[in-house]
Amino acid sequence: MVFEEERMKFRMAVVIVALALTGTVATYAQVQPPQDRIDTTLSRARQVGVPVSLLESKIAEGKAKGVSPERIAAAIERREAVLERASQALRGEADAAASLAVGADAIESGVNEAVLKAVAANAPRDRRNVAIAALTQLVQQGQVPEAALERVRDALKRGPDALANLPGESGSNRRGNGPPEGRGNGNGNGNGGGQSGKDPGPGVPAPGKPSQSGKPDGKGNSNPGNNTDSGKSNPPGRGRP
Repeated sequence: MVFEEERMKFRMAVVIVALALTGTVATYAQVQPPQDRIDTTLSRARQVGVPVSLLESKIAEGKAKGVSPERIAAAIERREAVLERASQALRGEADAAASLAVGADAIESGVNEAVLKAVAANAPRDRRNVAIAALTQLVQQGQVPEAALERVRDALKRGPDALANLPGESGSNRRGNGPPEGRGNGNGNGNGGGQSGKDPGPGVPAPGKPSQSGKPDGKGNSNPGNNTDSGKSNPPGRGRP
């Protein structure tokens, strides 16, 4: 019994120490100076083969815009992680470093590594970046990455112009998906409501108006059915009884 109690106390002590160490590490990461975080990120990029110039340009951009060092450090950490994922996806491709930036943009837009690797493998080297950029734009427009990949593959078969125009074509199709011409919103103003914008036919009253069946028939005689206007209900030539 005493032995079990001692074991329980020992386990609790281990847990407390572990939690304390975890909290210390997390606190250290939070209070670590921004420049130290940036330097650590740049060192990590060198270790995994990511060109540090891709990160240094972001640092310079942030400083030029007056962004705080803390935000710059956080942005650089995120960007390095995405560049590392793009590097893994493009590994084995010739001159893959030239496509890392557009590859990272694609991943940030929601393209997974498998789709990125596939589009890089299908595109010639001189059109790889354009293909990846087109894929990114299609996904940003709301297309599923796999469907966007098939469209890029088809455009690659049709030539450079088809690939360059692909995002614009997709945007035009999305803007052209409104209701067909001649149909409205069904608000009763001539643009909907099943009337297709046309006037009612003869004998069909418009909303809020009396029947038209008492219009003259071309011979000077009135048709029956319109004998309530202004209280004059007798046909011509007849007096009141």
